[in-house]
Amino acid sequence: MIVPLDATGIRAAAAAVAAGQCIVLPTDTVYGIGADATSPQAVQRLLDAKHRGRDMPPPILLPHAGLLPQVAADVPDAARALAEAFWPGALTLILKALLPLDLGDRPDTIAVRVPDHDATAELLRATGLLAVSSANVSGRPPATTVVEAQAMLGDSVGVYLDGGPTPGDVPSTIVDLSGDGARIVRQGVIPAQAIREVWPATRDGAASA
Repeated sequence: MIVPLDATGIRAAAAAVAAGQCIVLPTDTVYGIGADATSPQAVQRLLDAKHRGRDMPPPILLPHAGLLPQVAADVPDAARALAEAFWPGALTLILKALLPLDLGDRPDTIAVRVPDHDATAELLRATGLLAVSSANVSGRPPATTVVEAQAMLGDSVGVYLDGGPTPGDVPSTIVDLSGDGARIVRQGVIPAQAIREVWPATRDGAASA
């Protein structure tokens, strides 16, 4: 069902997450499909809804950057600098994982982001850790409206939160900090030049779908 992005809608979405269902939510980039990050079954439902394999684990959205040390085993200086510069915002960081979350076939790393969206942050405070990926079937463009998301994901989602059109159709930029140095693995809203202005040693890497 589609519900407005208000207090009642957030309560409905939080209840759906607690019941192990997927939800769709607006962010500061594109619409996302979310599920309880602590439930392997819920995360698998998210991956199934997107027709996506376990080789591409979904990122985790955080309500604020202060939670980063609670999910990442190591927060290098580059991560701190980039988070300070771009969070909340359209930057996803891949770090070594602290929590034993079953998000896919890469248990040693975790991708995290703090969206620049007040209502999304309120939702995250109500649900706890959410695994969130773009609200689309893999290989199709990310949804920028809740209607587009519903057309692709249908009954695989319990609650669709309607926050109106998103600012654009480009997802977040992803920087991998789990290995040796910083590497851009997906070019998104934040350009590589802006990343390098904060951390000059950042390298380019292979694109991530």
